[in-house]
Amino acid sequence: MGYVGNHLATLVTGVFAAILTGLWPYFVDFAPILDLVFMIAVPITWFLTLTCWITQKSTDYMHNHAPSHSEKKSLNNTRTIETTTTGNQVGLSEIKQIQSELSVELNNVKESVKLKDSEIERLNQEISNLETRVQIESLKTELANLKILASERKTK
Repeated sequence: MGYVGNHLATLVTGVFAAILTGLWPYFVDFAPILDLVFMIAVPITWFLTLTCWITQKSTDYMHNHAPSHSEKKSLNNTRTIETTTTGNQVGLSEIKQIQSELSVELNNVKESVKLKDSEIERLNQEISNLETRVQIESLKTELANLKILASERKTK
């Protein structure tokens, strides 16, 4: 992220702390209240600078020493098509060739999705069949229990 990495907050806070530190000697005899304000503000800003620096170092370490604002979005099966041209114009034939290659890839992906959709539909149908079988077996068990109870009542 630029020349300062992700240490922009550290840099800004450090510059502010340095300016306050530099101005302090000029305002010592100006007003007694300003001496008190500088005595409080200067250590606090240097502490904030140190805190920003430590926090950013920790964040960089936790994210594999990479800048935290890097946007690396990638897919596993991505493909980059590079063309080399002479001058600023890309040939129409090159564009057509790239377009046809991408169309073939898109069709392959669509077919893959259709196959997966049909597989999902088949599995859903199989699940519903299994649920129906379980219900049938449950009904058979209840019917058998009722027959046993009925036969026990007849014998009594």
